[in-house]
Amino acid sequence: MDTSYLSTTRDVYREAALNPEEGLCCTTTPVWQLPELAIPQKMLAMNYGCGSTVHPRDLVGSPTILYVGAGGGMELLQFAYFSRRNDGVIGLDVVDEMLAACRANLREAELHNPWFKSSFVDLRKGDALALPIGDAAVDVAAQNCLFNIFHKRDLERALSEMYRVLKPHGRLILSDPVCEAEIPAHLKNNEKLRALCLTGAIPLNEYVTRLTDTGFGTIEVRARRPYRVLSPRHYPTDRLIFIESVEICAIKDPMPADGPCVFTGKTAIYFGDDDYFDDNKGHFMTRNQPLAVCDKTAGALAALGRDDIYISGSTWFYDGGGCC
Repeated sequence: MDTSYLSTTRDVYREAALNPEEGLCCTTTPVWQLPELAIPQKMLAMNYGCGSTVHPRDLVGSPTILYVGAGGGMELLQFAYFSRRNDGVIGLDVVDEMLAACRANLREAELHNPWFKSSFVDLRKGDALALPIGDAAVDVAAQNCLFNIFHKRDLERALSEMYRVLKPHGRLILSDPVCEAEIPAHLKNNEKLRALCLTGAIPLNEYVTRLTDTGFGTIEVRARRPYRVLSPRHYPTDRLIFIESVEICAIKDPMPADGPCVFTGKTAIYFGDDDYFDDNKGHFMTRNQPLAVCDKTAGALAALGRDDIYISGSTWFYDGGGCC
């Protein structure tokens, strides 16, 4: 498997570690504002992601968390805020200079956060394509704006590694660029642009399919936002290319016999004459009470042809409480 293109990525982030570049990535999610959480300025400057992978509802019960692509350490600190125990968070990076910068940033964070200790984070050198983690060892795994850099076979390997290290029902939280337009081959193969998370983006449906093909039985599309525009003014393209960022949770649930449950923010509302509607397949709908449904259930309810059930389109926002 040829991974030589990743040397350019390492060079880009080696330089980003030595000389932090605040505009390197454009995060679409505001930085968490939490009581007694103070994020050092250098951590903020090194926030090289396109969204957030920190969601409090994933972090109850003091889980063991793996974060791949440690960067400047901001999300490691945020994860530790919820874990607060030695080695509760494992941070991996392949770039020595980034690991050194991250360690320094975590030591700085100790000075501003009385609750935080650097020992809460187990910082290691490690590759997403061969995680130095045992099978079924972590409750939550996360990556932010890394996997879009990988070519197809490497992405499959990285996802299978994440699946391997997760416990049953564990959660993989991802933030990555996606693009519905076909990105020309000369842009896809431009190692520098790919390393900058601009031209490796794939369509969202293809991204979800990669996750379900890996074995994840439940997929939650939690957010989808505008991210970047590649314009002929600044890039070697003859047309505008619009890129979005997404935040996705892939859960290591067993694969249902009728296929994965993919939540894209659809809602069903029963408004008939009875107090409730029950499809006898596990979906109980109280009259005039919205129910979040996966795309599979939305399709099944629509196929009933009833005139007293409304089904919304995809809102690309989902925060739990669904039908499955």
